[in-house]
Amino acid sequence: MSNDGRLTRQEAWDLLRRHNSDPFHLQHALTVEGVMKYYARDLGFPAEEEFWGNVGLLHDIDFEEYPGEHCLRAPELLRAGGAGEDLIHAVVSHGFELTVDVKPEHIMEKALYACDELTGLIWAAAIIRPSRSVQDLEVKSVKKKYKVPNFAAGCSRQVIEKGAAMLGWELDLLIEKTILAMRSCEAEVAGAMESLGA
Repeated sequence: MSNDGRLTRQEAWDLLRRHNSDPFHLQHALTVEGVMKYYARDLGFPAEEEFWGNVGLLHDIDFEEYPGEHCLRAPELLRAGGAGEDLIHAVVSHGFELTVDVKPEHIMEKALYACDELTGLIWAAAIIRPSRSVQDLEVKSVKKKYKVPNFAAGCSRQVIEKGAAMLGWELDLLIEKTILAMRSCEAEVAGAMESLGA
């Protein structure tokens, strides 16, 4: 661990793997990591790219073992792994008004809150396409699926819209940026999953 209390990417990955083995959860973690790294660059925080990525990677650390206590068990797991309080606050804040009352404050936390559920919906829209990819996925296709309540029903539209509002963005802009973010990391995520044998 670095002397400022921040985890390296390898330390973050090792910590995630101690508590997560399900391929679906690992793919989601890797996707949100890539999306958050994209947002760090896009929103003017390139020096923080690894930290934003680690927040994305670890945001659901407690979900596989403690689905009924999501974001409530995360602090103890993260502290045991050497994570700093800034990362812990960011991870916990994505459960705001769902399981915790910790509000996203920093733009990084608002980006995580906004994109977490949306990445799931975008991926669901992508894998039913002939390409099974986000590379040729457009905003209008996602919006069409977004309006169908039983499509990717587990992805909360209310949370996505609240996240867009936190950032001061229109929903279309959030969808557009998140598609671009997912395009930027799709090959890397696929390669990582392949190396895991998933």
